[in-house]
Amino acid sequence: MKIVAVTACPSGVAHTYLAAESLAVAAKKNNVEIHVETQGSIGIEDELTAEQIKAADAVILTNNIGIKNEERFKGKPVVRVSAGDCIGKGEAIIKKMQEKLGK
Repeated sequence: MKIVAVTACPSGVAHTYLAAESLAVAAKKNNVEIHVETQGSIGIEDELTAEQIKAADAVILTNNIGIKNEERFKGKPVVRVSAGDCIGKGEAIIKKMQEKLGK
């Protein structure tokens, strides 16, 4: 299974990066390929490529603030969760997506 994600929070600092790290750790633990873009106080980092998005089975977007360039994900299954949930429940989110997508 392949997932792309974008994490962001209102201040664009700690939660943005903690959420990205939590999702990456949970994905690796569950044999899921993930690419995470952060939209923080210093702008967009690790910007997702068109190829990564096209290959993805699903998209995770944090819902604390608007995600820039969200139209890139049109046609993909999108799950919206808070940055806090990504941090505290990253593994549960990944497992639930595997369950829903049958992967």
